[in-house]
Amino acid sequence: MSIVLRLVSAAEFAPYLPGLTELLQDAVGSGASVGFLLPLAAAEAREYWQEIETMLPSGNILLVVAEQDGELVGTVQLHLVRKANGLHRAEVAKLLVHSKAQRQGIGRRLMEEVERVARRHHRTTLVLDTLQGAPSERLYQNLGYVPVGAIPNFVYNERGEPLATVYYYKLLS
Repeated sequence: MSIVLRLVSAAEFAPYLPGLTELLQDAVGSGASVGFLLPLAAAEAREYWQEIETMLPSGNILLVVAEQDGELVGTVQLHLVRKANGLHRAEVAKLLVHSKAQRQGIGRRLMEEVERVARRHHRTTLVLDTLQGAPSERLYQNLGYVPVGAIPNFVYNERGEPLATVYYYKLLS
């Protein structure tokens, strides 16, 4: 099975909307802490992606998708800092891999691609956060991301329980 990674522009976005909507619903349904709670309606997921679409032309947000045999199976975003003292920084956000495509190296490939994109935009410091204890922590650590610390009670799960988030950084060479 071949994996194709693409940096999606605003002009290319529309055909990806249904797949991105389903991907976000799958991620939230599988327990990912990405800003949404269960049940995540298709309309809410679609609205989120439509907001991202409106930001793509500015170049502040860059969207990478992964396709496996023509089907959308993953995505990650790079949010570029536009403040004068932070033009070397970016935030990695919303790394999502469909539950049926996990454990195949797609998350790693998306992260490696987002780092290449960051370098092309002269970003040398990347930051991200993830739920403490999530499988993604191992991925980030294996890719060289350094944990800075955890913030307790940062997010709530669908049962209203407070959960901690861990912040990471990586300095790109």
